Amino acid sequence: MAFAGSAHADFRVCNGTQNLVGVAIGYRAKEGWISEGWWQVPATTCATLIEGELQSRYYYLYAEDAARGGRWTGDVNMCVAENEFKIVGVNDCFARGHQQMGFKEYDTGRQGSWMVQLSDTPGTQESQN
Repeated sequence: MAFAGSAHADFRVCNGTQNLVGVAIGYRAKEGWISEGWWQVPATTCATLIEGELQSRYYYLYAEDAARGGRWTGDVNMCVAENEFKIVGVNDCFARGHQQMGFKEYDTGRQGSWMVQLSDTPGTQESQN
């Protein structure tokens, strides 16, 4: 789905709910697996998590509804923290003082940009480029 004037490449998350959503992303970088967050995405707005041409094929997303506690999860475990974080490595989350959450995998097919739409029913989000 193309948006007028959005020719730049990036990884975006759009919040289709009526509540504030906190979003974390995971990906593989030169230094290994990285998870980072939180992006606070207000109701019916979008946020850019990664700017520029995407360097990886697979990205991993976890989100939670700040008001209702709903979660968008997957089965790839990565580390998260209470507050703003950037964590290298996905092992021993608890031992390193972090929490562990299940992230959902998105296969971008090596496209330069990707957008994930979070809907009101966690688990039914759609992804599109």
